[in-house]
Amino acid sequence: MGDPSRIRSRGCFDYLEEALPKLVLAPTFLAALIFIYAFILWTAWISMTQSTLLPNFKIAGGYKITPKALAQLERDGVPAAVREKLQVLQKRELTDKKSKFLRYIKSRIGSEQSSKYKDLILKHAYARDPLFQYKKLFDSDRWVVALKNVVIFGFLFITICSVLGLLLAIFLDQRIRIEGALRTIYLYPMALSFIVTGATWKWILNPDLGVERLVRNLGFTGFTFDWLVNSDMAIYTVVVAAVWQSTGFVLALFLAGLRGIDDAIIKAAQVDGASLPRIYWRIIIPSLRPVFLSAIIILSHIAIKSFDLVMVLTRGGPGYSSDLPATFMYAFAFNRGRLAFGASSAMMMFFAVMAIIIPYLYSELRKTRYA
Repeated sequence: MGDPSRIRSRGCFDYLEEALPKLVLAPTFLAALIFIYAFILWTAWISMTQSTLLPNFKIAGGYKITPKALAQLERDGVPAAVREKLQVLQKRELTDKKSKFLRYIKSRIGSEQSSKYKDLILKHAYARDPLFQYKKLFDSDRWVVALKNVVIFGFLFITICSVLGLLLAIFLDQRIRIEGALRTIYLYPMALSFIVTGATWKWILNPDLGVERLVRNLGFTGFTFDWLVNSDMAIYTVVVAAVWQSTGFVLALFLAGLRGIDDAIIKAAQVDGASLPRIYWRIIIPSLRPVFLSAIIILSHIAIKSFDLVMVLTRGGPGYSSDLPATFMYAFAFNRGRLAFGASSAMMMFFAVMAIIIPYLYSELRKTRYA
């Protein structure tokens, strides 16, 4: 029989060997739990509050004439004539500005009646609404501009990166002699941060320093290229810079996908007399469907959360014409002291990212389950 003390010692070593990886990963897991998921929940809560410069954990609310408020005013003895005049204000949106609400009241019932019933009206018209900041968000013209810009930027960014990345990958897949040098050139922008990319393209696109000045110095004095300072074209300068930065990444994805296709399939198609363009169009590109999906998911994520490139290149301007949701959130949460309003825009970005990632994860897990 074995020595009992040795058996116990071996059991301790087995337990330690099993528990050690969990102990090593525990701090990372705990940090992720606190600094990612806990802060997401905190942001969601703040978005439903009336926080301004500092957090305020009271649910947001405002003033609005509602049927319930009118009923309470009737019980408190407010005359029917005054209540009838106030009924028109039911069409107005909820507002958190007391002075603005009182102006509405005064315009309907007059100064004398307003002074007399002001306290009662304010008491019964106030209501808390967890979605108040979200309603204000979609009433904001600047947020609407940011949404339009992210749609334009996202569509052009994803489309151009995908098309250019695929074409360059097909070009490099022809086993040309200088493939290594070209691959390095194409992939080089990936090594740069969006801060460096933004600063570089800001100089290139600056009318006083970059392309416009260069062409004019060559003798074409009527040439203009003022996209960077043109409110209608500024968002397209962000597209140009982002495409330059990210096309190499998409190229790498597609090139890996092309190199993973079985050569026997291509040779069999060539034996059947298919031309190379037809082989790519009918066989190879359809085989890259998973790569397309991965590229679109990653590029969509980059488009939604783009911040540093815009801040360096255009700072959301001219005005707020090139604002994106991330720059909108930063401006209101940290520059204007409207923390809850900024948090609501951050949550909308989070929901947009989740709307992209969750279906992708579901499809991948489903493939794994039925593989």
